Amino acid sequence: MTVHLQTVRQHIKYLVKKSSSFQKTIKILDVGGRKSPYTIGVPANITLLDVPQESGVKADLQLGFTTSILETIKKKRSNITDVVIEDMTKSTLPDASYDAVVSIEVIEHVPEDEMFIKNIAKVIKPGGWVYLTTPNGDFIKNEGPNKNPDHVRHYTKAQLEALLKKYFDQVTVSYAVKTGKYRVWSLKSLKTKNIISITKTLLGTLVNKYQSKAMKNQAHGTAHLVAIAYRKK
Repeated sequence: MTVHLQTVRQHIKYLVKKSSSFQKTIKILDVGGRKSPYTIGVPANITLLDVPQESGVKADLQLGFTTSILETIKKKRSNITDVVIEDMTKSTLPDASYDAVVSIEVIEHVPEDEMFIKNIAKVIKPGGWVYLTTPNGDFIKNEGPNKNPDHVRHYTKAQLEALLKKYFDQVTVSYAVKTGKYRVWSLKSLKTKNIISITKTLLGTLVNKYQSKAMKNQAHGTAHLVAIAYRKK
């Protein structure tokens, strides 16, 4: 599952604007970003971190870096300054080396989730933040016929808050993105010449974005959790 690109970019740009000074462009680590669509156009120096793509489920779900991605990503993205190929749970990055971390729909894939969050917190400078999204486990259960084979868990709001509060001083977790017909329409690809399919996708995106505006406190009927957490200055 994905969250609305435009909405997530707006959130991140707002956080960047609050963090930036006139003299400084902030550094963001995009964990699990692969092609990193969520930080496109963000006015910051972006480092992408991901694991190599393995055969099997990860290849089927297009997870991790591939050779072709690594060859083209920095050429296509002016705000990418570095690429790191490693597992965040085994991070070798220096402490306090980034102003912020972005991790979109990643933590549900990570068996060692506490080490994942601990290492994210370590690389963030005092006063910095993490912006994280994951499926809403209060409503969408990863079980039965809809089980995602690469998802380890779906967090409830309380579970995600508790995990983040172990390593961050200020934590906010909200529900996001209304489920339903228009949500399904919005997920269809625009890479088609069929005008009806394109129109349906665009209509679904617009309606679902409007529907989702008032859903941040509603567990039932929402697809994702969105978390923002700050390190103490």
